[in-house]
Amino acid sequence: MSAHRRKTSHPVRRPRRPRRPRRGRRGRRIARTLLVTACALAVMAAAGAWYAYRDLAGSIGSSKALQGAEKSRYGDTNILLMGLDSRRDQNGEKLPEEVLDALHAGSSDIGGYNANTLILLHVPGDGSRATAFSVPRDDYVELAGGLGKDKIKKAYGLAKAKEEERLSARGVKDRRQLEREGREAGRTAQIETVRNFLGVPVDHFAELNLAGFHHLADALGGVPVCLKKPVRDTYSGADFPAGRQTLNGRQSLAFVRQRHGLDMGDLDRTKRQQAFLAGATQKLNSAGTFTDPVKLMKLIDAAKQDVVTDEGWDLMSFVKQAKNLSGGKVAFTTLPVERFGRNHGEDINVVDDMKIKRLIAEQIGPGASAAASAPSPGASPGEAPGASPGPGGAAPAPAASGSPAIDGGGIPCVD
Repeated sequence: MSAHRRKTSHPVRRPRRPRRPRRGRRGRRIARTLLVTACALAVMAAAGAWYAYRDLAGSIGSSKALQGAEKSRYGDTNILLMGLDSRRDQNGEKLPEEVLDALHAGSSDIGGYNANTLILLHVPGDGSRATAFSVPRDDYVELAGGLGKDKIKKAYGLAKAKEEERLSARGVKDRRQLEREGREAGRTAQIETVRNFLGVPVDHFAELNLAGFHHLADALGGVPVCLKKPVRDTYSGADFPAGRQTLNGRQSLAFVRQRHGLDMGDLDRTKRQQAFLAGATQKLNSAGTFTDPVKLMKLIDAAKQDVVTDEGWDLMSFVKQAKNLSGGKVAFTTLPVERFGRNHGEDINVVDDMKIKRLIAEQIGPGASAAASAPSPGASPGEAPGASPGPGGAAPAPAASGSPAIDGGGIPCVD
């Protein structure tokens, strides 16, 4: 009986280890899935950014106007921003009437190719605060290319017309070729004129036509600005209340174009341009444009329509750099005018070339060109030859202005 029991008795079982909760395994699987997904998204984002960059680099207008030009030293970068008062596209075609109506800019036949906005943006190589120098468009200076003395804004248009006449005399009849090569001559003359006037190298440039302000503001979803008082101007279409506000494309163009009704006219308009630039760079950063593919593509599409830059400029690097220029991190200065005058029936700004060169050299440091130590060929300080005082005699002009009052969030508040 006992043997039978021993034979049929079951072996003693060891107690089993408790199973690990399924939640741990499931958590690891989820973590792995998320990690793989994140890596895939990162690769896709990198690929998308690269595609966007290649698309921009291959489609944006490029120019050889800076080929062989002197460069800044010590890692500094000088960028010339040129805004053309042109009602035509990059091929010289008239803008559509509906676009002109939206711009409140009048006929395609007016405006010409004057560089009404000239801002030299100096970005120090050591990462310190950038400085933007606004050049008033009516400064009476020596124009490059043997064009004589005239308003600085005219260098582009006069050189363009001169080159087109030269090509036409040689038998060139293709309208687009004339436009393309004429504009290259205009850019070259305008950049060289600014370079000689300021006494510093120009490393890169960006040219924006009149519609560009409109498209840029819309691509950014509006640009924040601040006004000290309400304004209403039928010429530009500016009609804004006082205080901080966000302007759409049409309003932005009216904002940067207004000069009627402002105490200092064109000189106050340069402050509007500075304020627009400050607001746009802040919006670039705060709106997540650099990390939002949809917003980035809208910005790229706007650039392809309206922007021309120098060939070989790494725009992606500048886009990253532009993030550091927002939030009041740029000091804005309007270059000084000695007085106002008249020349051949036109209002001009009489300037002191050497005074301006010294001011620039003092503010941007050792990266300045040696040109600051000597006057540019044909330039003379003081009153322009043949110039006469404006109505009421010599009118005093303001010295270089510092940054306008800041409205808390880094937006300049202007008149």
